[in-house]
Amino acid sequence: MRADDLPPTAAAADPSPPPGLVVTGRYHQGPGYGVNRPRGSDSWLFTFTLGGSGLLRQGGARARAGAGDLVVLAPGTAHRYAVAPGAERWWFWWTHCRARPSWTPWLTPYAVADGLYAVPAVPGALYDRIDAAFGRMLADACGPAEGTPRERDPVAVAHGGLARELALCALEEVVLLAAGGGSRTPMSVPVRTPLSVPDGTSPPASGRSRPPGPAADARVRRAEELIAADPGAPHTVRSLAESVALSPSRFAHLFTQSTGRSPMRALREARLRHAARLLEGTDLTVERVAAASGFTSPFHFSRVFRERHGVPPGAYRAGERR
Repeated sequence: MRADDLPPTAAAADPSPPPGLVVTGRYHQGPGYGVNRPRGSDSWLFTFTLGGSGLLRQGGARARAGAGDLVVLAPGTAHRYAVAPGAERWWFWWTHCRARPSWTPWLTPYAVADGLYAVPAVPGALYDRIDAAFGRMLADACGPAEGTPRERDPVAVAHGGLARELALCALEEVVLLAAGGGSRTPMSVPVRTPLSVPDGTSPPASGRSRPPGPAADARVRRAEELIAADPGAPHTVRSLAESVALSPSRFAHLFTQSTGRSPMRALREARLRHAARLLEGTDLTVERVAAASGFTSPFHFSRVFRERHGVPPGAYRAGERR
């Protein structure tokens, strides 16, 4: 199968690509677009939303995707996806392929239901890297020596072992970056320049803030990036200090001086932001949200979450927010 054999956009009756292929595309769809596959797909479907909003369903579960969200559908269960009700458009990258086994543990904390994974919006700095990784997939599918595919060819099939491996390596970067950095942070996130799409429109401005000024210490920024990339990891003052080649005492002093808060306070705030995104965007239990956000005790998590947001996690999910 070649890209020329695929429809410009998937229609409701179109079968999914065979699982042995790596097929990548970028769609910009308006109201009325949707695909319904009652028998599901033999391949995995990865979607990353650039603008607008989509609604993806796997069996009885659903996930609404906005800018910066990675939503994944596993094979074997009926699924549907469409422009979300009320949305004016949905602009998104997608890939059909056979997922590497190592990816499942990275996605598991974001499981909404069996076979449906929804990773909340990534920080701005990671958004650009993920967008670029999908762009490399589309280019490499044409062959590493062929260059970037034409804008009017939004779908490509990776042919040959080299093209497939390069595409899968790029997709692995997408999964790792999104699953490891699925929390927003106001620090160190550059403003994106809107990118053009085939019909000449552009996605809305992200609204994300600019990175700190040049006076901020690069080692502190690096530590903040490590926290933002994986707030659920078992970070300590010592491990963060070692990552930037400082002693724990010097690192803690420099971090507090530069940011006005201690490293552990910054970590807790990042974990609480991450937990809030999971509560907003997934159906994970409170216990699983706590574990995925780096809290070893659900009771401690509920206490500090209530201190931060004014309501316990369950009430926050229900919309009872301060």
